Amino acid sequence: MNSRAPHILCVNPWIHDFAAFDFWAKPLGLLQIAAVLRKHGINVNFLDCVDRFHPKETNKQKTLWDGRGAYRKKAIDLPPGIGDILQAYSRYGIEPNWFRHDLEKLKKAGKVDLIFVTSLMTYWATGVEETISIIKEIFPSVPVILGGIYATLCNEHAKKSSKADLVVTGSGFERLNKIVKDYTGFDMGFEYDINDPYRLDNLPYPALDMQHKIAYAPILTSIGCPFSCDYCASSFLVPKFIRRSPESVFKEIEYWYDKYKNKNFAFYDDALLINGEKYAYPLFEKIIDSNMDPMFHTPNALHVKEITGKASELMFKAGFKTIRLGLETTDFKDRKFDNKVKEDEFYTAIAHLKNAGFKTEQIGAYLLCGLPGQSLDNVKNSFLKVKECGIQPTLAYYTPIPHTKMWGKAKKHSKYDLDADPLFTNNTLFPCIFNKTAAKQISGIKNL
Repeated sequence: MNSRAPHILCVNPWIHDFAAFDFWAKPLGLLQIAAVLRKHGINVNFLDCVDRFHPKETNKQKTLWDGRGAYRKKAIDLPPGIGDILQAYSRYGIEPNWFRHDLEKLKKAGKVDLIFVTSLMTYWATGVEETISIIKEIFPSVPVILGGIYATLCNEHAKKSSKADLVVTGSGFERLNKIVKDYTGFDMGFEYDINDPYRLDNLPYPALDMQHKIAYAPILTSIGCPFSCDYCASSFLVPKFIRRSPESVFKEIEYWYDKYKNKNFAFYDDALLINGEKYAYPLFEKIIDSNMDPMFHTPNALHVKEITGKASELMFKAGFKTIRLGLETTDFKDRKFDNKVKEDEFYTAIAHLKNAGFKTEQIGAYLLCGLPGQSLDNVKNSFLKVKECGIQPTLAYYTPIPHTKMWGKAKKHSKYDLDADPLFTNNTLFPCIFNKTAAKQISGIKNL
């Protein structure tokens, strides 16, 4: 048994894409694992390949009032097999030589026994591969463990292409101690009981302080989702819906606000307002009664039917600044891919939000676009109807995702072999739209 506490490096990889922007996007799972490792005696380092605040960054990108901002980007070759798409393809994040320098610095200090790499979008797989390739240049004998969304949804592809020594599916918390023990001989004594309803409350706060700057804090009040929409993989990634206590969430918000002077918070939940009387409302009331003046954002969208008059008033008083609604379509009579919202619930929710004091520019509704077999007239009509309601329509381009109910239909409608490479699921390619005319129609809708 190894009694010496090992050094573990956690890495957030590059993004390879046609477009990318920091819309409150942090590798929360990896930062949570880093916090657990640190709490249990492990020496932890964190490198972020999309770090907007890297010390070598001289061209400081503007940070918006809400914490968001543009990534550094550099054009790279278009991956093979895409065809004649004219859009530029880029690496988003720090320069590769900066990453090599940071790795070499750790190597000289003799500080790396094991490396954890996370993964987010499935079609960012080549960014993961490039990241691990450079890691292997500097640390050829150090095991690399890959986890995250891409590793879980495209497990076989990740095993074949990522160059990782081990690819882990799911949250990984219940296997974390075994992985560390197997590869380093060190026993953390960490146990994660998947049957413990309070296990989320017992985890340490994610290691946001290991970043060069905290521009905003992601907050997760639950994992999983009580719905099972055809286009979403949430129920596959986290099969059980589990909540944190309002007290636990409030203390975390207070911690980042008081200790690190952070005012911007982004809720990552799929179901923040579900059973609001027991969870969200007590949380909002604690925030209102505190001396804090935070700003909250909901990039993952709120369930429309849960937006009552009380919920709206509490959110407004608590400091919510960005409201996004998971609408998807206004074709309520032929809503086949989910059953989240009815027409009257949508209009009632908007009325509640406006009555509470929210302005037009603060409220937006996501509309799915590019679904297999979807009528673009349907998308245009939904877009116009949302605008008529006095809120902002936002097109959410459909990404085919393995292990969802819609995956089989997506493969039948796609011009690409979606099973061959996750790159082909990139929503910029409109993978389930065959002709260029349709893509131009979508651009026309967006220009509205």
